[in-house]
Amino acid sequence: MDSIFALMSPTLLIAALGIAFLGGLVKGVVGFAMPMVVISGLSGFLPPDVALAGLILPTLVANGGQALRQGVGAALRSIQSVWRFLVFGLVALLLSAQLVAVLPTDALFLMMGVPVVLFAAFQLAGWRLHIAPALRHRWEAGIGTFAGFIGGISGIWGPPTVAYLTAINTPKVDQMRVMGVIYGLGAVALTAAHLQSGVLNARTVPFSAIMIAPAFAGMALGWLVHDKIDQQAFRKATLAILFLAGLNLIRRGLF
Repeated sequence: MDSIFALMSPTLLIAALGIAFLGGLVKGVVGFAMPMVVISGLSGFLPPDVALAGLILPTLVANGGQALRQGVGAALRSIQSVWRFLVFGLVALLLSAQLVAVLPTDALFLMMGVPVVLFAAFQLAGWRLHIAPALRHRWEAGIGTFAGFIGGISGIWGPPTVAYLTAINTPKVDQMRVMGVIYGLGAVALTAAHLQSGVLNARTVPFSAIMIAPAFAGMALGWLVHDKIDQQAFRKATLAILFLAGLNLIRRGLF
């Protein structure tokens, strides 16, 4: 605890734990957005590198739980279905993670936030993007690369992934599991990358570890809500969260 209190006061630690619970709750309902909630909340009172470190371990654990909720076999089938996304995303994430200390992120946040907001807004208004099966492998590789590049820098790779899965009309249960697999493997890579970059170190690992319990508790509560909503309600909730997440990315890019 001494190393944690060297980073923040007890009051700020309580606030950080509450933010982790809220992020887990949102993730339990729609399957994503925990990193965006956590990094946005923590960045209000912690340095960017400490905020990023704080979300890494709870993200790793939460995504593992989400990916394995229907068992190991189902998770392995999901890996096979999106292997291009995973490979291209992993390479981009590992490369971009080393740029955290030197690359301005405002332009990157805008590059991701603007198309996400437009996509979600059009979808909520009734327009449906459909990706033909014959073109899926190209979209998978391109969006995977973009998501991994942004994720390595900011710890956020959810919006492009959700936009893609929504565009190919993934069923609710499958979408939750696929997101867990993609984000879980991405979280493993992110953890390794930031052990190398120095973001995760002897000062920040205890803080990240203590954030796991409230995040998982929030996600467990969110699962109860998720199980009670139908496919259409899930889709609309996903798009609404995606729209808000995009607005937040634009805000971070501008301010």
